[in-house]
Order: sequence, then structure tokens, then C-alpha cells
Amino acid sequence: MARCRYIFFDVGNTLLFPNRARMLAPIPEEKHPTLQVWQAIERRTKKEFDEGLITGKIDHGFWWTFHTHLLNGLGASNDALRDELVSNTQNSANWDQILPGTREALDRIRQQYATAVISNADGRIDAVLRRCGICECFACITDSGNVGHEKPHPQIFAAALREMKADPADSLYVGDVYSVDYVGATNAGMQAVLFDVAGAYRSQQYPRVESLTELESWLQQ
Repeated sequence: MARCRYIFFDVGNTLLFPNRARMLAPIPEEKHPTLQVWQAIERRTKKEFDEGLITGKIDHGFWWTFHTHLLNGLGASNDALRDELVSNTQNSANWDQILPGTREALDRIRQQYATAVISNADGRIDAVLRRCGICECFACITDSGNVGHEKPHPQIFAAALREMKADPADSLYVGDVYSVDYVGATNAGMQAVLFDVAGAYRSQQYPRVESLTELESWLQQ
């Protein structure tokens, strides 16, 4: 990759992960999918969502599609239940699972780069980052709920770049959805790498990492 001075991070499925027990509370606990099943649905949804967003033939949001597949797999297709699950998923407070070593890796990264956040959220992602002990790792936090634009719209990237006084060419974006994060960032003139814990893009040629430790190594290449 080209050298960069600024690193902007997504939050969901990058820095923080779903509290699946809370998100899936409307479903009996014995029917909650395992992490492996959850990630398989995530991989399927990303493929469909990316294709739809890029071709302009998208009918529903990412989590609408995800939870439709989840409920179909349980044989429990129900519009009201799906909508409740989507609402739970869009509540930033339910994204509070942090992987071991996250704070330590961020501390190492910010010794060499200015770090910030760009997140599609509900205007409260800073509170979740604070509760998880990593808010102070970032010089600025740009939340779509406050900006009024969601990724991949260029305005949310522009707002974050302005606040950081960063040149897009000197900036890297790290996020987990190709059509939203990678395409949105590169269209804004930034560099980008996919944070692909679920392995949705393993067969693709996009720049990708599966952990913050792997990101640190990738940055040194």
C-alpha cells in the first residue's frame, strides 16, 4: 500500500461486534444461531448486498436481508419479528463486544498514525466506544446519525477528512463491507482495506485483513 498518515476505522464488525444475545432477544434462546452460522449468513448477505448496491438494484438494507435469511433458516419468517431484529441491530448500544487485544493494538497503531472513526450509526456510537474503553483512541468520531449522510455517500467521508484536516490521498479507511466501506472510501479519494473477520472476501483480490494484528503487519508492507 502507499504510505498514509491517517487511519479511519469503521466500528461495527471492525472495532466492535454484535451483542448477539441482546440483538436476538425476540427469538427463543435455544434458536439463536452459533457464531459460525451467523458468519455464514453474514458472508451470504455481503455478497448479495454488494451486488445490489453496485448495480443499483438493491431493494432492502443490509440488516433487512441478513435477518430475512436468519429467520428463513429457522423456519420462522415473520415481518414484525424481522423488523424488531433490524431495530435491535441498528441500536448502537447492542454493538459492545470487543475482541481481546483491541485497545492494545489501537494504542500501537496511533503511535504512528492519526486515528479516527467513520461509522453508520444512530448518533450515539461515541458512547459505546467510551463504554468499551477505546473512545480516547480516536481524534474524531464521525457518526452518520449526526452528519446526516451514511456511507458510501461521499459527504460522510468528506466531513471526517475536514475535521481531521486530512488529505484523502494520505488517508486509509478500514471497514468490513466492500460496497459501503471500500467503494465509499476509494470514491472519496482515500485508500482502503477490508476488515474481513467473517471471511466474506477471501476469494476476492481486494486488500483485506482479518484482525488488527494483521492490519499492523499489512501497514508495514
